Amino acid sequence: MQIPRIMIAGSSSGSGKTAITCAILSALKQKNIDVAACKCGPDYIDPMFHREVLQVPSENLDLFFSTKDSLQELFVKHGENRDIVVTEGVMGYYDGLALESDQASSYDVSRSLSMPTVLVVPCKGMALSVVPVILGMLEFRKDQQIKGIILNRISGMLYPRMKQLIESELKKRGYDIPVVGYVPEHEAFQLESRHLGLKLPEHIIHIQKKLREAGELIKSTVDLEQILQIACQAPQIETIIKNSLDEKSIVKNRVRIGIARDEAFCFYYEENLRMLREKGFELVEFSPLVEKKLPENIKGLIIGGGYPELYAEKLSANISMRKDIQSKIDAGMPTIAECGGFLYLHETLENPERMKIKMTNVIKAEAFKTDRLRRFGYITLKAEKNGKFLKKDEIMKAHEFHYWDSTQNGTDCLAVKPDKKRSWNCIHMRDNLFAGFPHLYFRSNPNFVERFIDACKEWDITVNQTNEIEEVR
Repeated sequence: MQIPRIMIAGSSSGSGKTAITCAILSALKQKNIDVAACKCGPDYIDPMFHREVLQVPSENLDLFFSTKDSLQELFVKHGENRDIVVTEGVMGYYDGLALESDQASSYDVSRSLSMPTVLVVPCKGMALSVVPVILGMLEFRKDQQIKGIILNRISGMLYPRMKQLIESELKKRGYDIPVVGYVPEHEAFQLESRHLGLKLPEHIIHIQKKLREAGELIKSTVDLEQILQIACQAPQIETIIKNSLDEKSIVKNRVRIGIARDEAFCFYYEENLRMLREKGFELVEFSPLVEKKLPENIKGLIIGGGYPELYAEKLSANISMRKDIQSKIDAGMPTIAECGGFLYLHETLENPERMKIKMTNVIKAEAFKTDRLRRFGYITLKAEKNGKFLKKDEIMKAHEFHYWDSTQNGTDCLAVKPDKKRSWNCIHMRDNLFAGFPHLYFRSNPNFVERFIDACKEWDITVNQTNEIEEVR
């Protein structure tokens, strides 16, 4: 399948690729180009910039979570019939799972999808020295996919000379790679907020306005037509798309489940939600912040990650919702809670000022603020016992990133880092509940989702039988 596509990658973290990617997405959207977005790696925040601010659908592309074949299938599903797919890289272009590895890096994704890459190179404080920086990126891997360069933090006055210098020096060494534009230092490209979970109207409107301005600016400093031409040079992706939508199965398995989604709970992998829909779930979104009780007739519950610590007082003040969630989980409703959702199920949660705030009291423990990042990065979960959704010795891939901690992280799974050098216990698996800090990737263990479906159906039968008994009485 032919899908015009391009990656905006950086020579390092902090190179400006998020702001530049968002500006390019904004500019293309302003030109009425049908664009989709992707993000390399497990990050939630950057896809939220794409989706919430630009109203452009976004997908995570991750070669720790996915095989090359499944990544290609996911990408084709997301990008088919679009004019272009713009993918934002992660960290430095070659930075992968470990210090010495390029596995799961932007480069790894780029070559797996034969995706032309535009390299963002910060130029402040450099002149001729920028050439060996670029040459190093080009020569490090022979199949590096780099087809263009954007110079960041450079003035319009200096740009023409720098462009000529770089292109000339690269041609001397056999690289016919264009510098497709530049980005000046400007407030519109400074995305100071990393809390896109704060979906307050004035906050979103402010960032939307800023990114529209960035899109307008970049139309005059970056050759968008050249970027489109590079994207259209991408070869066809040869992959077989499996028809995962079995209509008979969907009708048979139709189950309503509640998805907590608001300012406090906003971290969800779109691929996870898609898989749930394909399996027959009807996803009913609700807000633990403002709604008074759970949606009617749901048979299961998922509470994702986010920023509950920033909304602890408001979550606590919604007593009817807290009590409804506690009573339903305690009565046996199948529930998955990840990171922020896990914090919400505690007895208490410290807010940023370290005040203890009452939560749902499902997990008899306290969640507290720490002064540093507690866990960060990819993990493989291995079940230490038989649970309702995950059986002993089964594995599931996941990711952790949290500053808050718990007095009871759980002991029912072992989390192992990719290098196998570090591991720790985590996860509460008790009958109907699977809760802990890890953000799960469902396709890494489809049986987990199938068992969740079965548990929701069992719960539905139990509730119906209870209701019938009550009616007889």
